[in-house]
Amino acid sequence: MKATVKWVDGVMFLGESGSGHSVVMDGPADHGGRNMGVRPMEMLLLGVGGCASFDVMSILNKARQGVSDCRCELTAERADEVPAVFTKIHLHFVVTGKSLKDAQVKRAVELSATKYCSASLMLGKAGASISHDYEIIEE
Repeated sequence: MKATVKWVDGVMFLGESGSGHSVVMDGPADHGGRNMGVRPMEMLLLGVGGCASFDVMSILNKARQGVSDCRCELTAERADEVPAVFTKIHLHFVVTGKSLKDAQVKRAVELSATKYCSASLMLGKAGASISHDYEIIEE
């Protein structure tokens, strides 16, 4: 896997993934930015949510669950001192569908948390406390 991050100006950078997709990263005005893109740590948090959501949906699709919507709501806390690493991350999955089995959703979230989500497992090994839960909304 490869990526490139190119400085634009001030504290704005353009990231390009190896697959050819781009994203703007920028800081707030009080740090020399123009607030034109996500902050790098926000992107890291979004990556955790995307990685875990990919796992959960893949597992639920293989289990033939009738999912019509899935979102991952993330909350995080960071250390007060530099480096301001993530100290706590919570992933709350909201899964919507018809006749979803609680055991299948629970299993999907647990497998992502303990076996498949490289991003959350990596941050957990680095010292962040990572927790997961879920709710099911019946259509």
